Amino acid sequence: MPTTFTVVPVEDSPLSETHDEQIQNEEDKEGPDTAAGPCSDDEAYRETCSLISTDHDESLYGKNMALYEEEMDSTPMVSSLLNKLANYTNITQGVIEHEEAESEDGIKRVTVNGPQMGTFIGVYLPCMQNILGVILFLRLTWIVGTAGILQSLAIVFMCCACTMLTAISMSAIATNGVVPAGGSYYMISRTLGPEFGGVVGLCFYLGTTFAGSMYVLGTMEILLKYIISPNYTVFQADTKEKEMTAMQNNMRLYGTGCLIVLSLVVFLGVKYVNKLALVFLSCVILSIMAVYAGAIQTTIKTTDFKICLLGNRTLQSYKFDKCVKTETIDNVTTTTQLWALFCNDTQDLPCDEYFMNNNVTEINATRSLFSGDISDNLWGQYSTKGVIVEKEELSSVSNSAGSSGPYVLNDIATCFTILVGIYFPSVTGIMAGSSRSGNLKDAQRSIPTGTIMAVVTTSFIYISCVVLFGACIEGVALRDKYGESVNRTLIVGTLAWPSPWLIVIGSFFSCCGAGLQSLTSAPRILQAIARDGIMPFLQVFGHSKSNGEPTWALLLTGAICEIGILIGSLDEVAPILSMFFLMCYLFVNLACAVQTLLRTPNWRPRFKFYHWFLSFLGMSLSLSLMFVSSWYYALIVIVFAGFIYKYIEYRGAEKEWGDGLRGLSLNAAHYSLIKLEETQLHTKNWRPQLLVFLKLDSDLEVKHSRLLSFTTQLKAGRGLTIVCSVLEGTYMARTADAKTSEQNIKAAMAKEKMKGFCHVVVSSNQRDGFSQLIQSAGLGGMKHNAVLMSWPTNWKQAESSLSWRNFIETIRETTAAHQALLVAKNIDSFPTNQDRFAEGTIDVWWIVHDGGLLMLLPFLLRQHKVWKKCRMRIFTVAQMDDNSIQMKKDLQMFLYHLRLDAKVEVVEMHAGDISAFTYEKTLVMEQRSQMLKHMQLSRTEREREAQLIHDRNTKSHAILNDKVTPTSDRVQMTWTKEKLISERNRHREPNMAVRDIFRPEWENLNHANVRRMHTAVKLNEVVVNKSQGAQLVLLNMPGPPKSKDGDENYMEFLEVLTEGLNRVLLVRGGGREVITIYS
Repeated sequence: MPTTFTVVPVEDSPLSETHDEQIQNEEDKEGPDTAAGPCSDDEAYRETCSLISTDHDESLYGKNMALYEEEMDSTPMVSSLLNKLANYTNITQGVIEHEEAESEDGIKRVTVNGPQMGTFIGVYLPCMQNILGVILFLRLTWIVGTAGILQSLAIVFMCCACTMLTAISMSAIATNGVVPAGGSYYMISRTLGPEFGGVVGLCFYLGTTFAGSMYVLGTMEILLKYIISPNYTVFQADTKEKEMTAMQNNMRLYGTGCLIVLSLVVFLGVKYVNKLALVFLSCVILSIMAVYAGAIQTTIKTTDFKICLLGNRTLQSYKFDKCVKTETIDNVTTTTQLWALFCNDTQDLPCDEYFMNNNVTEINATRSLFSGDISDNLWGQYSTKGVIVEKEELSSVSNSAGSSGPYVLNDIATCFTILVGIYFPSVTGIMAGSSRSGNLKDAQRSIPTGTIMAVVTTSFIYISCVVLFGACIEGVALRDKYGESVNRTLIVGTLAWPSPWLIVIGSFFSCCGAGLQSLTSAPRILQAIARDGIMPFLQVFGHSKSNGEPTWALLLTGAICEIGILIGSLDEVAPILSMFFLMCYLFVNLACAVQTLLRTPNWRPRFKFYHWFLSFLGMSLSLSLMFVSSWYYALIVIVFAGFIYKYIEYRGAEKEWGDGLRGLSLNAAHYSLIKLEETQLHTKNWRPQLLVFLKLDSDLEVKHSRLLSFTTQLKAGRGLTIVCSVLEGTYMARTADAKTSEQNIKAAMAKEKMKGFCHVVVSSNQRDGFSQLIQSAGLGGMKHNAVLMSWPTNWKQAESSLSWRNFIETIRETTAAHQALLVAKNIDSFPTNQDRFAEGTIDVWWIVHDGGLLMLLPFLLRQHKVWKKCRMRIFTVAQMDDNSIQMKKDLQMFLYHLRLDAKVEVVEMHAGDISAFTYEKTLVMEQRSQMLKHMQLSRTEREREAQLIHDRNTKSHAILNDKVTPTSDRVQMTWTKEKLISERNRHREPNMAVRDIFRPEWENLNHANVRRMHTAVKLNEVVVNKSQGAQLVLLNMPGPPKSKDGDENYMEFLEVLTEGLNRVLLVRGGGREVITIYS
């Protein structure tokens, strides 16, 4: 039934005031470090701690919400959360966040303005300013004249389609949550992860930096070509062939000076850039309006700009005053300046032949919009470097191919792909709005609307300009890149109204403003990357001045920008920045496509007009444009991106940003696990998938780190490795210990360069914990098939028998689970990953067939540098009825088919007599076992009892005889003098003397134990004789007894079996074949 709450106002009592004062005093004592909270130290929660702060006022919640008072320590009340959400303002980025305000007392302070800009001011205009610029005014007319209207429209359509699809993808990403800082770099890195984020960030940074170079070169081209006279430049050209070289040197010199000035402006404070931004944007808008006004004005009358043609060749009109060969003044015919350029009276042939055979004509540079001559410019006229610009519609007498006259020449070879690379920078700049997300009132609405509207507007401007230029400007003028045919006038200026100087001045300041914007934004992109810490070598560029200006990043940006300026050609710099921007756009589309296809729960963008196919199309178009523009630049950028990716992967800081690629990895892993479980694993694909049992000391540190080293040597990073440990207790009580243990194990794994997973289980006892891990570790088809553990050292002296009992139970459970078992004895003597065996052998004692695991393990070990130079030897044991020679041949043939290089040796081990030494070992074992079973003794008492048993047996065997004792009814035993001497010389038990008299105590021994001890002693004798100097010995591990009564005896058997050996690996197969002779 519904419950009604009544809110009653309560006045503050003196008690509550006193309580608040105490809390305030405690907070004051804590200091600034404590007040920072956990968010200041934990990178993973940095983005969310402003919203889920647990601070709450106990005076408000303590009385009415007492039922939830314990939860308030970790989770906020809804009212507090909603209040923080409503008043949440992230730090503004871009240029506004670093503006300085000077107070009356002269102290400089950093002002942080709240969100205040709308869609038009905050997104639309900045995108317009960055998209429209140098290419529109300096190269679009030349592109239209060279490629023709149709192909120019194709170029514009492809580039604008790429940016439109990228804008759609970017809008989806930008509206999928708040973008606090870093703009586009932040969006991509938090979507695709630090590796891809670092690649995109650097590509975006380098693209923006080279864009600054392009804008500076554009500024200098306008200055040197259209504003000042060539006579005032530093480098002068003596001949026509040196004009281009002199021009490039002047651009390098003046461009460097311009870069220094712009960098100083940015260094002094970006507030000056902000104040000039509106002026620069106004210049762009006025220049575009002048172009449209000029196109309309052509319908009334054409402009006064004329083009002089000699035959069908275009002449440089700025070198002469009149477009005539001769002129008549007062009935006197005189030659003109044009005549002097082609004729030389001192030569036998004073005039150029082509000049004499062709007439000079003068045509208008512009024509009416509706003249119908647009068809002349529909098709392209590509040419090679140094070719004269000609008007193909006119006829000429071409008796000479000379080009020594004042002709307009093509300065570069042209083709469709080159024009694409030069044009593409004109459509970049769509991320200007997303970079200002912190300054917007409603970023999730303004970014999509403003960006897409800016792309639509600029696309319309470019398409309309292509049509207007083709319809209103003469073709030879369009192909004249530097306006030499119209008296060094900007070609766009010939169409402008009311004056071409409006375009010249407007484009000059537009390029200056764009250069300032690039030098302002690029260092901040680099600073954002450096502060994320994903690339250690960039950390120095994360520092800034007291007002937040990234000084070091600005210096690097200026240095890289200078490299672009030293190239000295706008046409050569444009394809470089096209590559970086296209790579950036490719990853933007990839990020949106991945998130959309994965359908991650956090992918909830407010912008709904997106689709994974559009993102995939944008990604494909970006990649295609890269190779269309310049295939070798594309390959260089791809290699650069791959290098940065691998660098961040191996050397960068680990970041977990909830990126989409992690979801992609999870989906791929899910699919792979299902596929693995659907089919049974073939023998050819078998490899040891290890579950490693680690022991921890009292400080929760790894006890035997050499076990991890051995795992690394055995696995070499391939296959599944799960390193686990068990803590005794309850999970609620030891949660912190479990996390600490995992951290310590992971640190040890990282130290050993071991790739795998770590899992710590808290259980009521060790046995149950190991059982849980054996049964449940792994997932689906990625489950372990082998268990690796160390031998329980000092198991005899242990206070409790749990260690060796757990060990035996682990053996039984791995056998029941059909899993292989590897037990490393004397693990602390095993080599580290830094050790290298220069020689030695790995000896395999193949007693019983275990599926081939014994032979596979040495092969895997020899793949590692530690064991690489060790030779492999395989020993097998022949019984009385076996043919040793045939066994050796068969084993050699078997190894040949297995493609294993190993030395084979067959050891004959006949069924000999049971020695007195064996009886004594068995007697001591059983007596100790019975006494410890019936008595509850402390550790000291157990040691005393064991010593008493040892002393009594030693005393009773002090007298030795040379006669053989008659055997019992059940055991047939022979003893000779030679065997007695052999037993003495073996010195296995220095304090145990051997007696040749059959003692009465031997009569009551368990004969099964005697036989097992006999096998262990004999086999150990043979193994020590053959393999005592081996670097590693691999032995078949016998199975434990079916009855648990003989568990301690089983441990004694294993001790005797491996006695006298340095490094031993006991191996027990999992019940299946793991190696095959077939391919």
